[in-house]
Amino acid sequence: MIYISNAGQNFMQLLCTVFLASVTFAGNAVEIQVVSSGGFAEAYKELAHDYEKDSSNKLVSNWGPSMGETKNAIPLRLKRGENLDVVIMVGDALDNLMMQGQLVAGSKVLLANSPIACAVKSGTKKYDISTVDNLRKTLLEVKSFAYSDSASGEYIKIQLLNKLGIFDQMQGKARKIPATPVGEIVANGDAEFGCQQRSEIMAVKGIDMVGLLPKEVQLNTIFSAAVVQTSKIPKEAGDFLKYISSPLHADKIRATGLDPLN
Repeated sequence: MIYISNAGQNFMQLLCTVFLASVTFAGNAVEIQVVSSGGFAEAYKELAHDYEKDSSNKLVSNWGPSMGETKNAIPLRLKRGENLDVVIMVGDALDNLMMQGQLVAGSKVLLANSPIACAVKSGTKKYDISTVDNLRKTLLEVKSFAYSDSASGEYIKIQLLNKLGIFDQMQGKARKIPATPVGEIVANGDAEFGCQQRSEIMAVKGIDMVGLLPKEVQLNTIFSAAVVQTSKIPKEAGDFLKYISSPLHADKIRATGLDPLN
C-alpha cells in the first residue's frame, strides 16, 4: 500500500487542476450532459461542484434510475435519443448498455460500492436488524415496507424476501416505489419501514437509519460511469470521468455513504 502525505495530496490536486485547465482552455468551454442514478447522486453533486471550479466546462445534470419503466430511467432516456454525454449508474445495467453499443467501448470507469440500508421515520421505533433473524422478525412486524424500483429493490423483491422465507407473508404490505426515494416515503409516513442504497437513505431528512442489511444477505452494488456513444464531445466527457474516478476524491465519495473503488 502506498501512503501519500497531505502535502503530496495537495500537490497531486494541483496537478489535476492544471491538467484540467490545459484541457479545457485549449479550446472553447463545453456543456457536458450527465445523467446519474440516485445512488451516486450526492457524491456526484459534490464532485460536480469541484469539477466546474477546476475547469471551464459546465455540467448539465439529469437524474434517473438505472433500470425500470419510469420515463426518466437511463436506458429509456438513451432509447429516446436524449442528448447525453455521460451516464452514471449501476454497473450491471451499464454493462448491458455497453453490450448494446449505446456506450463507448473502453470508456467505463468504476466509482464506488453501495450497500443497502434501512430506515424508519425519525422519532419512531428503532428496529434491530443486525442479524438475519432480527431482520426477518422486523419485516414481519412492520405494517408497511417500501423498496425502490432500481437495483436494491429488485434484489429485495426477487431474492431477499425469498432468502428470508417470508415472500408470501410480505405480499400486500411490501411496495415498490417508482422514481421517488424510499426515504421520502418513510419520512412522509407512507411506509413504516424502508430499504434502499445507503447513499440514498443518508440523503433524506426526517428519517433515522437503523442499519445495514446483515452481511449474510447484503448486496453491494457497484456504481460505474461511461461515455454515451452518440456524444459529440467524447474527449471532454472522458476527461470528466477521469476526474470523478480519481483517488483524490475518495474521501468525498465516502462521506456520502459509498465505498470508493479508487
